[in-house]
This record gives sequence, C-alpha cells and structure tokens, in this order.
Amino acid sequence: MNVGKTVQLTALVLLVAIVAAVGFTPIGQAIKLGLDLQGGLHVVLQADEEDRKVSPDEMKKVQAIMEHRINGLGVEEPLIQIQGTNRLIIELAGVQDPDKAIDLIGKTAMLSFRTADGKVIVEGRDLKEAKESLEAGSNQPVVHLSLNPDGAKKFAEATRANLGKQIGIYLDEEQLQNPTVQDVITTGEARITGYNSLEDARQIALLLNSGALPVKMEMVEKRTVGPTLGVDSLEKSKVAGIIGIALVFAFMFLYYRVPGCVAIISLVLYSVIVLGILALLKATLTLPGIAGFLLSIGMAVDANIIIYERLKEELRDGKSLRTAIESGFTRAFAAIIDANVTTLIAVGVLYYLGSGPIRGFAITLGLGILSSMFTAITFTRWMLRLTASSGIVKSRKLFGA
Repeated sequence: MNVGKTVQLTALVLLVAIVAAVGFTPIGQAIKLGLDLQGGLHVVLQADEEDRKVSPDEMKKVQAIMEHRINGLGVEEPLIQIQGTNRLIIELAGVQDPDKAIDLIGKTAMLSFRTADGKVIVEGRDLKEAKESLEAGSNQPVVHLSLNPDGAKKFAEATRANLGKQIGIYLDEEQLQNPTVQDVITTGEARITGYNSLEDARQIALLLNSGALPVKMEMVEKRTVGPTLGVDSLEKSKVAGIIGIALVFAFMFLYYRVPGCVAIISLVLYSVIVLGILALLKATLTLPGIAGFLLSIGMAVDANIIIYERLKEELRDGKSLRTAIESGFTRAFAAIIDANVTTLIAVGVLYYLGSGPIRGFAITLGLGILSSMFTAITFTRWMLRLTASSGIVKSRKLFGA
C-alpha cells in the first residue's frame, strides 16, 4: 500500500468535507434572493398619451433611464421591462425603503433654470454632471452642477443680464432654490443647497445624471409583494432538493461503490463552486434559478455515470484498474463534451432571448454545466487515480465490475 497516497486521499476527503460544512453558510448568506423568494416592490408605469402617441424608441429610452436610476439605488438584479406599447413594469427585490424608491421612479426629472419672469435659460440637456458632496466648512449637503460648453455660455449670459436678480432652479416644476445672482458665472458651475442629508442630495444628483424622461409616466399600479408564496415554494424546493440529492447519493454509492463515493465528493465540491461563483457575481437567486441549479446537478451525475459505465466495461475486458480508469475517461470524454455543449447552446439561446427569471435559469444552468465538466473530467479523474495508486481498494467488485 502506498502510504503517501493514502494520506493524500484522506486529507483531500477531509478538506472537501470541511469546505462543505464551513463554506455553505457564508455562501448562502452572500447570495441574494429574488422578488419571488423575499418579496419587494412591483410598480407599473404608463405613458401619458393624452396629447400624442408614445413611440417605441421613447419607451426604450424610458426603460434605459429607469435602469440607470434604479442601479444607482443599489438594487440587485431589478426587473425592468416594457409591456405592450406604453407600459413599463418594474420589480425590485428586497427594497428597504419602498417610498423612496417610488419617489425616485415616479419623477420626470426635468431640470430648468428660470429668471424671475419665468423664462427658461438652462435645461437638463445642458447639464454635464451632477455630484453630491458635503460643503467645506459648513458640512452641509449640496449638489454641484457642471454645465456643458453650450450651457455654460447661456448661463454666463443669463447671470450677466440678471445681476442682483433671482434665478430659480426647478425640478419637475418644483422650485428647489431661488438664489440671487451676485456675480457673473462663466465657469459653468452651479450648486443646489438646502438638503436634510447627503442621501437626499445623492438622490437628486442621481435623477439629474440619469436625465429627464422623454414622456410623462403615470403610476397605474403600486404594490408591495410579500414573500409568503416564495418562502413556501423555497421550503418545498429545499425538501425536494434534499430528498433528490440523498437518493442520488444512495444510488451512486450502492451501484458504483468506490467510484460512487468519489462522485459524491465531486458533487459536494461542484455545489460549493457553483454557489461560490453566484455569491462572487452577487447574483440574485429566484425559483427558476434554483431549478437550473438542481438540473445541473443531474447533468453532473450523468457525466459521472457515463465515465463509470465505460470504466466497468474496461474492467470486464480484463484491464488493470489504472488502465481501465484512463481508458474509461478517454472513451467517455467525447460523449460528455457533446451532451454539455448542446445544452450550453440552449442556455445561450435562453439567455439571449429571455429576460428576468428565464435569464436566471440560464445563468445557473450554464454555470452548473461548466463546473460539472471541470469536476467530472479533472477532479473525479484525479481522485480515481489517487484511489488506485494508494492501494486502499484492490477488489474489482468495489469498482462496480
């Protein structure tokens, strides 16, 4: 018996067990749950078509602006999609402050600088950048505005013509500030004060940076989605997953014996890899995503079964254990690649043509397939080689032959 190989094999099994026991909890905490599993906010906006019909290009621009605004809120994986010709559906999972999110979503964000007689001198399209900060000295939150060259020129002319007079700053017809012009401003810089907190200033800066909506949007539906159904479904998915995995492990152990044990270790490592990648990507897990993960486990088992059946055939032909392992993997390689590549093509189509939960299903399934190919072709092979070299198992029956 090769003592060194035996020690390596034992250490490896213990390492995988430790990784599984210690790693799953923090990984699970790092993965965010989708709207169907933890609840959130569901909003439906409809374009105001009283004066004219909204165009598809305008709706796409509304969608892009909303994505920019909501991403600035820090919401992970929001669902923002056009419904019909004039509606936009927005779903935000795990929103801590629904009122704040609704306020941000509902604003048209039309910025304008106006003279005392109501004449507009600078508009939102003249804005280059808006940035929130704490004012030096007073430590008060402010929003600094930088105008583009055309806007800076117009602002300079307006301040020159209105020295000693007031120029109001408006957002969606609401006056934010009405300062008196003390000097001619030629730098194209302005600021808005009067905020209660830096967060309020950041929200205004976010609105201004995302731009004004091309059409007025009215909120026709607003509701907070509870996670009751999702939690119930999640618990059932957990039970189904545990039962299914336990049956798969039992089958692999009873039917393939030693290779089955190796497959179980590989599947544990595979699960840690997939969930770890999802946590690193800060992915949002939905019920379809869980389905994709469980399906990929089945495909990972399928790859191991193909390999082990080839291995048994080689052992029945009278080959030695080491030769049978190498030959079995070589013969199974093409079948595994073909099966996984065709599935990856389907995953690519689902991701490209789908949206929301469909993409979540495609991502988890795709990650699972790639990870299963790694564990089945490299890790499982190395484990079987290590087992054969250690001399722990000498009976061919323990390899399923």
